[in-house]
Amino acid sequence: MRIVLLLLISLASHFSYADKLLILGDSLSAAYGMQQHQGWPALLQKNTEWQLINASISGETTSGGLARLPALLAEHQPDAVLIELGGNDGLRGFSVELIQANLNKIITLVKQHNAQPVLMQIRIPPNYGPRYVRQFTVVYPQLAEKHAITLWPFFMDSIAINNELMMADGIHPNAAAQPLISEFMADLLKELPTK
Repeated sequence: MRIVLLLLISLASHFSYADKLLILGDSLSAAYGMQQHQGWPALLQKNTEWQLINASISGETTSGGLARLPALLAEHQPDAVLIELGGNDGLRGFSVELIQANLNKIITLVKQHNAQPVLMQIRIPPNYGPRYVRQFTVVYPQLAEKHAITLWPFFMDSIAINNELMMADGIHPNAAAQPLISEFMADLLKELPTK
């Protein structure tokens, strides 16, 4: 009986102590235009020991993510938070200062909850003008350096240049792109320290 009890406790601790990664993102991570099970987070969940909590919402901005974050941190108590935000801010021409301030607050909040922030580099189309694009792009490495946190490369870099992997809008990855993004993210996730 004692052996069975110890085995149950061991199994329970194994499952309850899986590291949790909260994905705070926009439509690129929210399986936009397809079923949730087709999206890269659902595909990645099958190939990682991390417990993924996808809190991504289509159309989300840094302001929206910041507003939702306290409740998400309290509810899920993640070990790490992937911050995949800023694309919609950039597409709407929001000020770089606002984007940077919001991301800064998000990172600070994550740290205050003893979770590991992981920032994803975001890029916007070049037709927004070289000055704005340059200012927008450098926000991410600057914040990663300031907070001494991990900066992951943008998972769309190799996807966006292939029309066969993109939806007709030229912004969102299609269903065929999702397994490729999942593989890309799985490699990055392997390098993320666990507890």
